Amino acid sequence: MFKTRLLSGILLVAAALLTIISGGAVLLTVLLCVSVIGATELYRAMGVHKEGYGLLETAAYLGILLYYGGMALDFQRYGMMAVILTLVLLMFVYVFTYPKYEASQVMAAAFGVLYVGVMLSFIFLTRNLPSGKYIVWLIFICSWGCDTCAYCVGMLIGKHKMAPVLSPKKSVEGAVGGVVGAALLGAVYAAVFHEPAAEYAVICAIGALISMVGDLAASAIKRNQGIKDYGKLIPGHGGILDRFDSVIFTAPVIYYMSLFLLVR
Repeated sequence: MFKTRLLSGILLVAAALLTIISGGAVLLTVLLCVSVIGATELYRAMGVHKEGYGLLETAAYLGILLYYGGMALDFQRYGMMAVILTLVLLMFVYVFTYPKYEASQVMAAAFGVLYVGVMLSFIFLTRNLPSGKYIVWLIFICSWGCDTCAYCVGMLIGKHKMAPVLSPKKSVEGAVGGVVGAALLGAVYAAVFHEPAAEYAVICAIGALISMVGDLAASAIKRNQGIKDYGKLIPGHGGILDRFDSVIFTAPVIYYMSLFLLVR
């Protein structure tokens, strides 16, 4: 199991490297595909997807495609417009197929568009910032770096449970270690590429805190729905949402913090 998890993790990192370094249309297309797969996993977990692809689920996928198209043209001008149009489309399906879908399913469909499609898109938006080819990696440093550091510190000295009901293996000591570790990784990364170390460390520390919320939020959804993993796409890791749960939350935070602290 460990070898499978390690190998798939290495392949995942390699794919991320190639995709993000390429940027542009390659990154946009890959994120669109990842968003659709992640949304499918979420819809299966939350009862939107049952047997076959219904009209509500199809409208949600169309909304994700519409949003990515608008973002590719001009995020500031068309991004929010696409989100609003998607919500209107989902309500259109809800009203004119009533009572086929319940309100909870419609809200879950809308949530999937925002939670997976919109929030993951900030990887692309961050990559397109000035110095974005360097800044974008902070999303993964403070997500996956925090997770690794938190695990190591928690195994060594973890005693106080952070969320005993939701995730009993996570400790306060591990969380602190994750934040500090992410900050140090950010500072080292900045020094290597001659970027502002203090700003990178602060961004990674705050991003690490948010990444833990993303991880716990995904766990809470799984517990509510009575499932262990969102999928089996990535051997040893589960589904897209199992691997990108913290990245989903971190990407928008890194984008906006970079605008405030790094982009002049």
